[in-house]
Amino acid sequence: MAISYHEPLDRTFHALGDGTRRQIVALLATQGSCSASELQKPFAVAQPTISKHLKVLESAGLVRREIDGRVHRFRLETGPLNDASGWIERHKAFWEATLSRLDDFVTTLEAPEDNT
Repeated sequence: MAISYHEPLDRTFHALGDGTRRQIVALLATQGSCSASELQKPFAVAQPTISKHLKVLESAGLVRREIDGRVHRFRLETGPLNDASGWIERHKAFWEATLSRLDDFVTTLEAPEDNT
């Protein structure tokens, strides 16, 4: 059964949920544009496996394919990463504030009562 993603953020998190794809993103971030064969070299997998990973990254908008004859080059697209980072930061801020309020509440419960 195929999973259908409707939101771009869903596709981004799905694509980044795999360690090999995260490593590909890291390679593209440090090396810039790379061919599919250059991206395969660090991994002990067949070229079709790397191609499948690249298609997932491409469908999430994380990489852009440029074709020059028979050579397919891939470049990192940072927009979806920025969107994911923004989503994480908003939720991080919410939970940090919530946990801080909870800590304040628990501290008031633990404080000795002033009977003066």
